[in-house]
Amino acid sequence: MFKFEKLEVWKRSLTFADEMYTLADNLPQRYQFSLGDQLRRAALSIPTNIAEGTGREGGKEQAYFFEVAKGSVYEVVSLLAMVGKRGQLESDQYQVHRQKANELAAMLSGLARAAKKNK
Repeated sequence: MFKFEKLEVWKRSLTFADEMYTLADNLPQRYQFSLGDQLRRAALSIPTNIAEGTGREGGKEQAYFFEVAKGSVYEVVSLLAMVGKRGQLESDQYQVHRQKANELAAMLSGLARAAKKNK
């Protein structure tokens, strides 16, 4: 088992990315190559950067990848807001996804802090 597979934040981020893929897949065709693709890439970047970070030896390097993952969480939230503005996401669903994103961001902040201490 790889280190990242043991992390709750990685498990949650993988589920979150899968949810974003489903949302993107259900967007109308006219949004598939703009919002859909960007949403998929940003969401996939979260667990991928967590995994890459755990493969790095230095704490500073690990923290960098965890912070990139957190930036991707923020990107997803921004894209969700646009999807909502385009009438493709109900307000209550936006809030559910936003809450999950907020939890991931907090977990990633903690992971980055811990990594920085392990210089």
